[in-house]
Amino acid sequence: MLGAQLAALHDGALPGVDEALDLIAGFDDALVSGFARLGEERAAALVALAGALGGTPLGPSAAEAAGKVTVGSITDEHLTTLAGARTALFGAVHDALLARLDDALGRSRADWEGTQPQSGDPLAGACRSWLAELAITGWRGVDHGLASSADQAIQNLLAEPRLRRPAMLLDGLAAELRASSPVGAMERLPARRWADLWARGLLLTRTGGLEATELVSGRLLPLGVDVHEHGTAVQIQIHAILEPHGRLVRTSVAAAKVDTIAGPFVWQLLSSYPVLLDALARRLSLEVTDMPLLPSGDLLWHEGRASAGAYTDPFATARVQLTGAVSPAVPPLERHPVRIAEPVFVEGYKSDGKTLQLDGSGLAFDLDRLPQSGPLTPQLLKASTACIGLMRWDGGQWRLQPLAVQATVKKERLAVHNGDWALGPTDQKARGSGAKAGDPVAVLKERAGRLLRR
Repeated sequence: MLGAQLAALHDGALPGVDEALDLIAGFDDALVSGFARLGEERAAALVALAGALGGTPLGPSAAEAAGKVTVGSITDEHLTTLAGARTALFGAVHDALLARLDDALGRSRADWEGTQPQSGDPLAGACRSWLAELAITGWRGVDHGLASSADQAIQNLLAEPRLRRPAMLLDGLAAELRASSPVGAMERLPARRWADLWARGLLLTRTGGLEATELVSGRLLPLGVDVHEHGTAVQIQIHAILEPHGRLVRTSVAAAKVDTIAGPFVWQLLSSYPVLLDALARRLSLEVTDMPLLPSGDLLWHEGRASAGAYTDPFATARVQLTGAVSPAVPPLERHPVRIAEPVFVEGYKSDGKTLQLDGSGLAFDLDRLPQSGPLTPQLLKASTACIGLMRWDGGQWRLQPLAVQATVKKERLAVHNGDWALGPTDQKARGSGAKAGDPVAVLKERAGRLLRR
């Protein structure tokens, strides 16, 4: 990324974005108090959100749903339609932001040609009823009983691989609500986040997963790894370039966890993917054969269809190939500003550890996304002059989430990556700290073995 490209991102406000976000904020405020107690102002907010879609195919059904809900006729169908209307508005904001980013980077993007399957799986019915009860009651009315009332239904979803995606989302929402109960005692609520999860949960329980449209083979050149960690799960998402296709792709693996497993120890939970972890730790390319590729650009990882290749320098890959790589299309349900995560390469900047300055333009680092499972620190960012990262839009501004940096430390030029600790910490201080604290994975395995022997 050049200074001129960075400046283009800040070239004035995008028309309609603030207005759309205001409409969504009104809807989210209605969810705080609950649809059973809307009042005149919050009822008007629902009608206004539906009205914004008046010129779209969703407009008539959204207007009907808003009208019914405001008079107390609340059905699953009406709530799903309103969740869809909210999602569609966020989708418009997402598309405007992503178009500006693509224009600034000069990046081409594939057209969406996939379909969104529909699913009415009966196992999801109980979870949908719980989501409806949350909307009717409102976040302020949630207590531990309501937050926990869907636990069995969520466990039933978790047991079905085809429903794992909505199950993980709902499990996370329920865990947050339990930890916050009674919500009425909270001074400030994460209203937008919870509304995002609520709307997405309703839609995901009505849709099926995307199906692979092709099998691809070639050489996978990793750019960096994004670590997603929750109290009950960890996922690593690798951003890479697929040769000879010249396409940006992602591939992910995940595992369940408990709160006591954190930091570098989360990598041990992914030990069933040795080929992938070895490639990350040793910075190797990967040879993939007949790997399923979704229209979203996501490779469905199969260890048996991958093998380690030669050493590859992610910074060389980013410097030479990233500009010309084709970005994948974005599926309809993924079009949300917080889901923008576009790989970029920036070099030649100056940094204070919080922001970088390049040719008179500034860009904030997303420090909240630095994982505890890797070696990247604010101190390394301050010493860095080159970065492979993900462009994100958060809190009304663009931010750069670092995945790897080149920095000079004690006169030594270093390249540091999030995936460097995939086979265990390479830093002496981190190894010593881990040895002192003990290995929680080993402790839990030993306790589980003891229980099974009884």
